Amino acid sequence: MALGAVGQALAMVLYGFAREPVLALIASVVAGASWIAALATLGVSAQVVLPDWVRGRGLALYTTVFFGCLAVGSTVWGEVAAWLGLATAHFLAAAGGIAAVRLTWRWKLQTGADVDLSPSMHWPAPITTHSISSDRGPVLVTVEYHIRVEDRESFLKAITKLEHIRRRDGAYAWGIFEDTTQEGRMVETFLVESWIEHLRQHERVTQTDRVIEKDVYRFDLHGEPKVTHLVAAEP
Repeated sequence: MALGAVGQALAMVLYGFAREPVLALIASVVAGASWIAALATLGVSAQVVLPDWVRGRGLALYTTVFFGCLAVGSTVWGEVAAWLGLATAHFLAAAGGIAAVRLTWRWKLQTGADVDLSPSMHWPAPITTHSISSDRGPVLVTVEYHIRVEDRESFLKAITKLEHIRRRDGAYAWGIFEDTTQEGRMVETFLVESWIEHLRQHERVTQTDRVIEKDVYRFDLHGEPKVTHLVAAEP
């Protein structure tokens, strides 16, 4: 991406100086190669960080943002060219491209290439006394932990990593509470829109999520926390 940005900046400078078709053609070759390299890198990066169940929607969002930025950028740079001149707009764009490389250097692409996003399917199916309609909800899921008092801070630091996982997989509210009458008793809660949406959560948990859960569950004195499912009561 850095090389693509530098190549695009070089093309912008060449466009700014171009007064003959030959120089503009050279700039177009450089810009085209840089564009293809950048598109391929961004496309692969977007795909490797998305699990199978959300890949279609994730790529749709990525494409929407990508082309939305193209539309906004075209409008902005068109206005800059109208105010300052075409050559000046090209030079400013080139400077912005070089500056962007330095400013975004700490954020790396394809950081999820080594993450195992395959479904773990390790959540057991909820046990119910009667059938529950798919659209019934919301569903409140509680996970009860019993930990050593001295592990409180380490436990809270570890369990906050689960919030992103719960919300990503369908929860719209998440929290961790501690019992005021029994030290070491912690209750994690999250809300899901409907029963079917919670069942889908069972299919969305990845192998990497399972590792994070194990890191939290190791604090539980019973070896595994108690999970409870509550559905909104209907008259």
